[in-house]
Amino acid sequence: MRRSSWKVRIFIGLAIVAFAYINRCSNQEENPYTGRVQHINMSADQEIAIGLQSAPEIAQQHGGLYPDERLQAFVDAVGRRLVQNSIARETPYQYEFHLLADDQTINAFALPGGQIFITYALFSRLNEGQVAGVLGHEIGHVIGRHSAERIAESQYWQQLSMGASVGADMGNVVAGIGQNTLLKNGRGDELESDELGVLFMLQSGYNPEDMIRVMEILKEAAGPNRVPEFQSTHPDPDNRIERIRAAIEKYRN
Repeated sequence: MRRSSWKVRIFIGLAIVAFAYINRCSNQEENPYTGRVQHINMSADQEIAIGLQSAPEIAQQHGGLYPDERLQAFVDAVGRRLVQNSIARETPYQYEFHLLADDQTINAFALPGGQIFITYALFSRLNEGQVAGVLGHEIGHVIGRHSAERIAESQYWQQLSMGASVGADMGNVVAGIGQNTLLKNGRGDELESDELGVLFMLQSGYNPEDMIRVMEILKEAAGPNRVPEFQSTHPDPDNRIERIRAAIEKYRN
């Protein structure tokens, strides 16, 4: 009986793993804006819905929106300029740009579907061109469908972990592989968004060299004890600067 039960567990585990793999392959598609093949399991409308639903809670975590409507309008105007002069205007996403009241956390981020945020702590250190560099980078995350890709990847590895847990005591090993894969891809997302941001800045009449200054500001803010690149989801600022310079040369020629 014990041997029979073990065989059943192995069969069920393999079935779960096979289902996860087939499902992942069936959700493979080429991003029409970047040309990169991705594993995505949601539509653009679903991405927009997730972003709109999550935006209020995200804003609240950072003290809400910054109360100065003039600065909010300025951030929106810079963002709109980038959208209207780039491939972003051809996408189905609903771009909205938000200045957060948080004056302690130096950060900017994008939710799926076009909700884009920058904290006042970062905004207050930047000129217009540098704000454009930050927002262009975040638009790149939306167009690159990075959040949707991460969600699909996470679900895939969860299914594999479940299958391995059923078939044998290897769930933690598979889960570890998944985390490493997501970490690596996260760095790739940042580099892809940096390059897209450079392109959007050039197309919108901004100087892409301002994005390099943004990287320097991020490096200065992190200080000498910043987290090593291999332990972070973001590439080291020095490596990003090198890639940004290469992108500037690529798109200016």
